[in-house]
Amino acid sequence: MAEHEEDIEINELPGDTEEELYEHYRVITDKKQEPLRIDKFLFNRIENISRTRIQNAALAGCILVNDKPVRSNYKIKPGDEIVVVLPQKPAKYDVRPENIPLNIMYEDDDIIVINKPAGMVVHPGLGNFSGTLVNALLYHFQGLPQREDEPFRPGLAHRIDKNTTGIIIAAKNEFSLAHLAKQFFDHSIQRKYIALVWGEFEEKEGTIVGNIARHLRFRKIFTVYPPGGEIGKHAITHYRVLESFGYTSLVECQLETGRTHQIRVHMQHINHPVFADNTYGGDRIVKGTIYSKYKQFIDNCFEIIQRQSLHAKSLGFIHPKTNEPMFFESELPPDMQQVIEKWRHYAKFLKL
Repeated sequence: MAEHEEDIEINELPGDTEEELYEHYRVITDKKQEPLRIDKFLFNRIENISRTRIQNAALAGCILVNDKPVRSNYKIKPGDEIVVVLPQKPAKYDVRPENIPLNIMYEDDDIIVINKPAGMVVHPGLGNFSGTLVNALLYHFQGLPQREDEPFRPGLAHRIDKNTTGIIIAAKNEFSLAHLAKQFFDHSIQRKYIALVWGEFEEKEGTIVGNIARHLRFRKIFTVYPPGGEIGKHAITHYRVLESFGYTSLVECQLETGRTHQIRVHMQHINHPVFADNTYGGDRIVKGTIYSKYKQFIDNCFEIIQRQSLHAKSLGFIHPKTNEPMFFESELPPDMQQVIEKWRHYAKFLKL
C-alpha cells in the first residue's frame, strides 16, 4: 500500500479550523515494477478513489513523479517516487441545502470567493449539521463538485475558524478543487490576516516558528512545541505591527503554513494573545492595570466583539483555469473596526 501522509490534524471541533483540506500520498515503485499507466497504478493503490479524480488531479499538476508533474497516461518505471495531492476525504454526514445568504466577492464558472461572517462554521461535523457554509453552498450553487464518495462538502480547499471573519474560496468543479488544493499544499497561496492582540511589540516585524499540536492535557485546544521536534506539525507565521495602542497592537499576519488555530496559538505563545479570544486567554486583562475605569473600558470592548479579533483580510492565488494571478481584499467587519477605533482613542488619552 502507498504511504499515506496527512498534512493536517483534524480538529475535534468540526469546522473550527484553518487547515488546508488535502491528503498527501507518497509511494516509491518496486525495483521490478513493470510499465503501467499511472492512473491505473494509483487506482489500485488508493482506497475509495475514482479514475476521474485521478485524471483531474493529473491535469491540475497534483501528481508528481520524481518531483515533476505527469499526465494520467504516464507509464511508471522501477524506482519512481510518486507523490499525489488530493482534496481530503471527510467523515460522512447527511447535509442538506439551506437558504443561507452569502457575501460573494467574486464568482465565475470555476471558483467562488466568499467573505465569511463570524459565527458561521465552514463545514458540517459532529454538533454542526446545519447553518454551515457548505449548507449554503449546496443551496446556492448546484454545480459544485458532488463526488460519489463525498456528496456533502462541495469545493472547499481550505477553512477558517468559526468566529474568524474574512475571505474563503470554494471550487465549482473537480479540476479547480484539485488545482487549489495543490497551491495550498505548496504554500503558494498568499494569505494575510489582521489581528488585534494584547501588548506592545519590541520588534515591529518578526517570524514565529514552532510546531503546533493538541495540548497534552486539554485536548480541545492546541499549543506550540519545539520546532523540528517529533510532536506537532511545522508552522510559520510572519507578523508586522501596523499600529500600537499602549496595551494592545494591531498586527498583520502572513501564514506560511496553515495549521489549526495557527495565528491564535502562535500569538499566545509569544505572550500576545488575540484580543477577546476566549480559547487562548485573550478574553481577560492581559496588559494594563485593573483599576475600575480601565476595567470598564475593557468590558465595553468585550461587549462589542464577543469573539477573537481576527480577520482573513486578503487572499492571493492562481486561477485554476486561466492561470492568471487573482487577489482579493475584504474590509474589517464592524465589530473589529469599532473596537480598534476605541483603542485608538484610548491610546491618544494615554499620551496626554
